Amino acid sequence: MSYASPPDQPYMESARADLQKAKAELQVAEHDKGGHRAKALGYINSAIAEVNRGIDFARRHNHAQLGWNEIFSSPAGSPDQPHMTAALDNLTSAKHNLESATPDKGGHRDKAIKYVNWAIDEVNKGIAAGA
Repeated sequence: MSYASPPDQPYMESARADLQKAKAELQVAEHDKGGHRAKALGYINSAIAEVNRGIDFARRHNHAQLGWNEIFSSPAGSPDQPHMTAALDNLTSAKHNLESATPDKGGHRDKAIKYVNWAIDEVNKGIAAGA
C-alpha cells in the first residue's frame, strides 16, 4: 500500500499560494492606486522568489520534514475594494504562514517576510488612495 507523502514545506508552500492569490487579485484591481498597487506587485514577486529559494534551501539542507503535520488557515475577505482587500487577506495569510515555518531557510524566509510586509503596506496605501 502506498501513502501520499506530506508536503515538505507546508507553511512555505501555503505562503507561496497565498502570495500568488494576492498577486492575482492585485492584477485585476483598478490601476488607479497612486502607484502603490504596482509597488505591492513588485514586492510580492520578490517575496515569491524568496519563498522558492527558501524551500530549495531547506530541501538541499535536509530540513524537508520539519513541521509537515501542522494546520494552517486563511482569513476571511472584506467587501470594500474587493480585489485589494482580498490581496491584503492573502498577504496576511502568507505572512502568518511564513512566520509559522521553520526559520532555517538560509535567510530567504526572513527576506520573504520583509517583502510581504512592504507589500501589505503598499496595498493599505493603495486602498486609502482608491477610497
